[in-house]
Amino acid sequence: MTIEANQDWVARSLAAVWHPCTQMKHHERVPLVPIARGKGAWLYDPQGTRYLDAISSWWVNLFGHANDDINRALKEQLDTLEHAMLAGCTHEPAIELAERLSALTQHTLGHAFFASDGASAVEIALKMSFHAWRNRGRDEKREFACLANSYHGETIGALGVTDVALFKDAYDPLIRHAHVVASPAAVGEDAALDAMRALFEQRAPQLAAVIVEPLVQCAAGMGMYDASYLTRLRALCNAFDVHLIADEIAVGCGRTGTFFACEQAGIWPDFICLSKGISGGYLPLSIVLTRDEIYAAFYDDDVTRGFLHSHSYTGNPLACRAALATLDLFERDAVLTENRRKSALLREALQPLAAHPRVSKLRERGTIFAFDVSTNDPTFSRRFFAQGLQRELLMRPIGKTVYLMPPYILSDDELLLLARRTRETLEATLAGEAA
Repeated sequence: MTIEANQDWVARSLAAVWHPCTQMKHHERVPLVPIARGKGAWLYDPQGTRYLDAISSWWVNLFGHANDDINRALKEQLDTLEHAMLAGCTHEPAIELAERLSALTQHTLGHAFFASDGASAVEIALKMSFHAWRNRGRDEKREFACLANSYHGETIGALGVTDVALFKDAYDPLIRHAHVVASPAAVGEDAALDAMRALFEQRAPQLAAVIVEPLVQCAAGMGMYDASYLTRLRALCNAFDVHLIADEIAVGCGRTGTFFACEQAGIWPDFICLSKGISGGYLPLSIVLTRDEIYAAFYDDDVTRGFLHSHSYTGNPLACRAALATLDLFERDAVLTENRRKSALLREALQPLAAHPRVSKLRERGTIFAFDVSTNDPTFSRRFFAQGLQRELLMRPIGKTVYLMPPYILSDDELLLLARRTRETLEATLAGEAA
């Protein structure tokens, strides 16, 4: 296809599509990238120009685009059952996926509730927590707590436990606000726990749950903290009778080095929210895993004591089959072990950035790498994005934070290329700022 095809796609999209998380006027200056196909870690425009998907298409793509194994599983499922409602019906992909995820928690979290996206999973966990307390006669427990700089989605309930002004402030009149407590990524584990304990001592009788992103606060600029915080937070929640919700939407499925980030703390929460990578990046799917005792709080002849939340595509068989194929790849290919080796290689290749005069806080957790750039240019992230495209990289900094969250299937050569071109993109972006 010709360059005219690229231009046609872009023009048609700008005329008809409202793109997510975007100030559309910026596309007068920032390129919109047409994507015709993908294979492995690479995306291709209609002309055949390629881009290394260094951020896993918003953190969802684990095993590459057009993965042969996931493709095969989906094609087989497509010939069997594309969808059936999960209210009053059931099917094997949902059953097996719920069973296998429960097994990964050593059956501590015994029931799975399905939805379509991360924000919906957060809404479900918040509602479940509140409703479980109410069903136990604890109507006063209707408040929530979250960490400073936390991000849990952009639906109204999820915004209530989100502390990123860019997403939240415009909708402030609509939001039921949570208690915002100091984050261990900002003030350290001890100070953050002291702040949480102080809140619990004051409000525990009214608190239904605290929600956290385990180990990495991604949308806040990849703020990272130690697993010991989660261990001690679990103990606090037990002591004060407050549910713990782990939002593992971005950090689950191996991103931080273990399948569930909470494993590194040696604890299980009362709820785990999963989405993004659980379907391998193929189809919209989210899941809330919860404990049997919470499920039991809803089990009653009285319909009003049931959890009457629903989505039309809850437990879609195709999405569940993609997730099962994703779990199969984890088991077959020793993915977590291989990820540790690849992360060590990428760490070494990025190490020159540690000495860069404009770079600070070069950090990593599992397969997530990030560094902060000293700049006063409000257009830094957009210019970095454009410079990356010129070097075959698809990257999307968060403000002044550059991060890498690549698919797990990069070869050693691709990892080295990613590191080298990230450094080159940074230099070109900073040079443009000086000019």
